[in-house]
Amino acid sequence: MKRIEYLSLWERAYLPEIVRGLSVTGYHFWRNLSIHILHAFGLAKSSQADVTVQYPEERASYPDTFRGRHRLTLGADDTANCTACFLCATACPAECIYIEAGEDPRNPVEKYAVRYEIDTLRCIYCGFCVEACPCDAIRMDTGTHPGNLGFTRKAFVEDKKVLTDRSRELQAKGKEGLYEEYVGRYRKV
Repeated sequence: MKRIEYLSLWERAYLPEIVRGLSVTGYHFWRNLSIHILHAFGLAKSSQADVTVQYPEERASYPDTFRGRHRLTLGADDTANCTACFLCATACPAECIYIEAGEDPRNPVEKYAVRYEIDTLRCIYCGFCVEACPCDAIRMDTGTHPGNLGFTRKAFVEDKKVLTDRSRELQAKGKEGLYEEYVGRYRKV
């Protein structure tokens, strides 16, 4: 028989959790305030207070494993490396990848992605598609955050052209160039 546990009146009031949350917030507030005051007087140089990054003017450094916007890698002939094996779409827990396969005109034995789309509104940026791809056709190594692509649902669906163009831009400009381009429009406002 299952035992049903009820909350006591004290626990139902949520008072202990409210007090605990306020104590954590208060601790960080007063700690940072006191460290900033001590720094103003030239003291406590070994202590570092938490600071807010003023994005996009300031930027936190991202690790090499940061999962940014998707891109399709390009082969020597400047076409996408995707062989339409559907492994990325199968591995995707959000089911946001749509692939339509077709026969490769250069090699009838091979197939390629006639249509490759990622619905970025559904994507959870888990990276399972990158791990599942046997031919390294999809990557998330652009170093840029997913951004506002428009004001309709259709604008957030990235097709094959957008994904391959992103690879071309990354080759031409590098990660820093892409970052400056994407953030530049926010700095103008």
